Amino acid sequence: MSKVKYFYDSETLSYKKIERRKGRKLGIILLSILSSFLAGFILLVIYLNIPQIETPQEKALKRELQNMKLQYGLLNKKMDQIQDVLANVEDRDNNIYRLYFEANPIPEEQRKAGFGGINRYKDLEGFDNSKLIIQTSKRMDILTKQLVVQSKSLDEIAELAKEKESLLAAIPAIQPVKNEDLKKIASGYGWRTDPFTKVKKFHYGMDFSAPRGTPVYATGDGRIKRADNRSTGYGNHIRIDHGYGYTSLYGHLYKYNVRPGQRVKRGDVIGFVGSTGRSEAPHLHYEIFKDDDRINPINFYYGNLSPEEFDQILEKAQQENQSLD
Repeated sequence: MSKVKYFYDSETLSYKKIERRKGRKLGIILLSILSSFLAGFILLVIYLNIPQIETPQEKALKRELQNMKLQYGLLNKKMDQIQDVLANVEDRDNNIYRLYFEANPIPEEQRKAGFGGINRYKDLEGFDNSKLIIQTSKRMDILTKQLVVQSKSLDEIAELAKEKESLLAAIPAIQPVKNEDLKKIASGYGWRTDPFTKVKKFHYGMDFSAPRGTPVYATGDGRIKRADNRSTGYGNHIRIDHGYGYTSLYGHLYKYNVRPGQRVKRGDVIGFVGSTGRSEAPHLHYEIFKDDDRINPINFYYGNLSPEEFDQILEKAQQENQSLD
């Protein structure tokens, strides 16, 4: 119950009751609300402008977050550098290595392929820096895949290099008789006069005229396929299987320096010039087969002849003279 207040009226010499005005009461209420609002606003402004006090744990987490952003930035820069180096290796791989070894280039879409299917990065969503983390993770995964593709490609190139090295060593690439031991190039590949019938006959090899007993050299790496006299016309002869479809034949030998099944290297002495079989004089009859077809041996002397020497032997081999067998 509210207190009743009185005042003394000196004119009537009596106490009278003080009546409260309704408008005044409402004004006091509004003034109180406004004062409270103003005080709250002032406190809010003060709070926002005063530096907040961080706990040690909050400070540690803040430093860790800043360090993480810095590390992710550095990681992305390193990935940029790795990407540039890898792009250079990929370019050389496609346009030099694979081209040289006659291998198909790796398509760009295969090298740069991403990852389909399920969301691999769902666990990284929902954080303040999820975008940065997911983007970096995607780059790392794609870069890793590119490195795997390139590594497999280089493994393939290494195998092709080994095969290429074996092929280059196997191809018959030198003269079977040294120039200093030759009397002359008696006959080349093509139509020649038969020394016995005196009629034109296709001569499938080259005749190297040399003294009896002159060393005969293997023209490429391979395995001795035959060393016998059981082939009509060739007398004592040797056949070397070089692999890759190549076979070389050495006919009219005086004697052998190898046996069937033996492995030989280019430049090994395999026999000696003679005149056995269908032969008019001591000489070496030399043939090359590719996939069982006879081909011109003149195209395979790049291994030990200078350009000038090759021109000379080419000129002599093209002369339509009489063969020695």
